[in-house]
Amino acid sequence: MANIHRGEIDAVLDGQHLRLCLTLGALAELESTFGDEDMLALAERFGRGRLSARDAVRIIGAGLRGAGHQLTDDAVARMQAEGGAAGFVDIVSRLLTATFGAADDAPMAKAGEPLEQPSTEAIGTNGPFPGAT
Repeated sequence: MANIHRGEIDAVLDGQHLRLCLTLGALAELESTFGDEDMLALAERFGRGRLSARDAVRIIGAGLRGAGHQLTDDAVARMQAEGGAAGFVDIVSRLLTATFGAADDAPMAKAGEPLEQPSTEAIGTNGPFPGAT
């Protein structure tokens, strides 16, 4: 069973129950992949609520590798999720929430609808990272 306090989630991909976790190494991989300078830039990118299929492949792939699975992004791109595209969006959403947390007042999107970008009031003065200054 996934430990949400460690940033882990469980997902079903290709009929297999798999654990995903965006470890520090997985986040560094995503920073490099997306060309972001730091984790705050990464959190801001994901907080915009716009996600391409390629972004989902990269995030899910990094989460799988962070949990110890040896899968390439090409292998992830060929996988199927329960619920189709909405299932992939759900996996990414749960993984990012487990990793970065969610602002209490931030709007949640329904499958197929983009997230609204949270205001600075919704994020708070410390941003998405507890204890940040």
